[in-house]
Amino acid sequence: MPASSNFQQTIREAQLSVLVGPNVVNKALPYVGGGMTLTAFGTFIGLGLMANSPTIFMPLFWLALIGNFVLFFVAQNAALRADNTRALPLLSAYSAITGFSLSGIIAYAIGTVGISAVGTSALATGITFVIASFAGRRMSDSVGQALSGVVGLGLTGLLITLLIQIVGSWFFPFFRLGSFELMISGLGTILFIGASFIDFYTMPRLYRDDQYLAGALGMYLTYVNLFVFILRLIIALQGGDRRE
Repeated sequence: MPASSNFQQTIREAQLSVLVGPNVVNKALPYVGGGMTLTAFGTFIGLGLMANSPTIFMPLFWLALIGNFVLFFVAQNAALRADNTRALPLLSAYSAITGFSLSGIIAYAIGTVGISAVGTSALATGITFVIASFAGRRMSDSVGQALSGVVGLGLTGLLITLLIQIVGSWFFPFFRLGSFELMISGLGTILFIGASFIDFYTMPRLYRDDQYLAGALGMYLTYVNLFVFILRLIIALQGGDRRE
């Protein structure tokens, strides 16, 4: 969950109400949309490989997970330095590889609760984006900073819980099934809905106008994580984790 790795630092740096990048949101939005398109493309590639060449898919999947982690920090560093000529191809590759990495959970969702769950998750994410775009820009400093603190603390707790789930599932199936998965997916959905509103509040206070790709990366990660947690929530609610 890289979106929350530097969330606390982001909030601390954005505490001042001074707008350092009044146009950064509008400049970033097209690149968020482009990133989502590349993510969808990467997902289709992954699903195709799973169906036609599963022996090739798994090695590439693990390579993509590792490469994506490294690529995130390289791309973020370039974007923060406003080296946009270098950052753009890195972020494009990152978006496509992220989509490839998501093909596993999407294939699982299609196989257990149907493709409609994927469409519902994407639609819910899009609706949240539209609402957050309107409300987040108009958020007062008191509300924005309070919400930022709560969500930042919650994401830290979520990360710890996810680590417990990953380690615990090696020994006890309970950690990946039933009520525990429902709790995690529900909490993640709520927190990233909050984070989507915070993005529109913090971006103009954190990034200069020429750092629009850094802002786009943060917003992109928020919505990818929101999509994943909504999808996990739908799977958990419809009993997709149960085994006959």
